[in-house]
Amino acid sequence: MPDSGSTIIEDAPPVSTARPAASRPRAFRLPSRRWQLLGLLAALVVIGAIGAGLWWVLVASHEVSTDNAYVGADVAEVTPLVSGPVIRVLAAETQRVKAGQPLVLLDPADARIAVEQARAALGQAERQVRGMFANDSALAAQVAARQAAVAEADSQIVSARGDLQRAQTDLSRRQALSASGAVSGDELTNAQNRFSTAKASLVSAQAARAAALANRGAAQGSREVNTAQIAGADVEHNPDVLAAKARLDAVELALSRTVIPAPMSGVVTKKAVEVGQQVQPGAVVMQIVPTESVYVDANFKEVQLARVRPGQPVILTSDLYGDGVKFHGRVKGLSGGTGSAFSLIPAQNASGNWIKIVQRLPVRITLDPKDVEAHPLRVGLSMKATIDVAGDGR
Repeated sequence: MPDSGSTIIEDAPPVSTARPAASRPRAFRLPSRRWQLLGLLAALVVIGAIGAGLWWVLVASHEVSTDNAYVGADVAEVTPLVSGPVIRVLAAETQRVKAGQPLVLLDPADARIAVEQARAALGQAERQVRGMFANDSALAAQVAARQAAVAEADSQIVSARGDLQRAQTDLSRRQALSASGAVSGDELTNAQNRFSTAKASLVSAQAARAAALANRGAAQGSREVNTAQIAGADVEHNPDVLAAKARLDAVELALSRTVIPAPMSGVVTKKAVEVGQQVQPGAVVMQIVPTESVYVDANFKEVQLARVRPGQPVILTSDLYGDGVKFHGRVKGLSGGTGSAFSLIPAQNASGNWIKIVQRLPVRITLDPKDVEAHPLRVGLSMKATIDVAGDGR
């Protein structure tokens, strides 16, 4: 029992510390894995969009590229300039040759005969011209001789006229005396005969002078012809000699062309000639590809060309060497028309069933020779070209 005088405290009911449900704070729950993935994806999309925008602003907007590009070169066709049978072929397919290196030999027999004939004709022409120079002095002497003959004929005419005058005077005197009988008939007859003879001698002297004048004219004409052929030039520069030399040069050139050389350095391709074949001028016997001076024709879409200018730098890669090998080049120029415009059968865009197609324009790109030397290319290989259009190309 409890002590008397002490206060007895009964056990009180326990006091509840729980708050009402309305005022109780909610427990923090982590988002579900699905929402986490969606948030991460959204963040990646935003970051990707920002990166793409930066890449476009900083890089892509300054470049245009295409993989429709191919290696090209100014291929040289090897053609004979004279006809003849092939006796040797000194080059094989895929062989690298130097400019001027003999590729094909033709039979030179006919050309050598022509050269000998031309040399003989040249010697004959030189001798003829020398003869003309020597003949000029002889013709001059003939002209002088014909002139002397004319002078002699003139003196004969003077003498004949004197004889005729004396004979005529003698005849007149005897005719005057014959009436009185002082002159016999024989003397009169002799005087008449002397007069006739003197008259005939004058006519003969005049004819001789005419002949001398004609001979002098002929001699002068011959000398003038001869002088015209040798005037103004010596033997070596005479037109006949020069013509003979030109014929000799022509046949010697034909002889030299029996050796067909390489027109440029490069690789032999499309060889179409064999020993014993009869070739004709203009027939293509092989082609030479100058692998050291190749270029690239890149076919860009027309919507990419607004800012492309000659001289702009280009970075290229080839399927042959992969993206690890970079070729450096520059835009040389743009073609004058699209490929479809110059095709064998151009597209008729005016037709009723017209469909707009984005056209491509070839852009010629020159390559750095050092890059080509380090990594040789061949005609027709595929390339990828990227042009930096930020600059003006200067």
